[in-house]
Amino acid sequence: MTNNDILRSVRYMLDLSDAKMVSVFALAETEVQLADVQAWLKKEDDAAYRPCPDVLMGYFLNGLIFYRRGKSEDAPTPSIERRMNNNIFMKKLRIAFALKTTDIPDVLQKANFTVSQAEIGAIFRKPDHKNYRECGDQILRNFLKGLTLTHRPAANKPA
Repeated sequence: MTNNDILRSVRYMLDLSDAKMVSVFALAETEVQLADVQAWLKKEDDAAYRPCPDVLMGYFLNGLIFYRRGKSEDAPTPSIERRMNNNIFMKKLRIAFALKTTDIPDVLQKANFTVSQAEIGAIFRKPDHKNYRECGDQILRNFLKGLTLTHRPAANKPA
């Protein structure tokens, strides 16, 4: 999944305005322009579309953690990764939504996607661990869908 896909998904899930998205970036102490956010939220076939850089996506996810959980002066600020991947997205989203590793299969089940607890644990391991597993787009996509069903249940019911 692209950074832009995740931005669009989180924006819809939490019903954030473009201005609120800018303020989420600001919570991680980085400044982005409203026009940049709007360009990142466009579809790929739109002429105004621009890809969101990995570093700025890292700032957004840290800002999302602060937006959802508050900023603690006692806790260290999460690091900003220079290269993002699905495993990092899963870790940051798990933190932002205050989920335990054991909660993730339930979130995935809401999207009718079944994954074992062992597979989830492997995704959250360090890359040099022998049981580390890369998180595929399908798991991340269904995780975002499950979170959306959790946080916007009324928007997902048929009329």
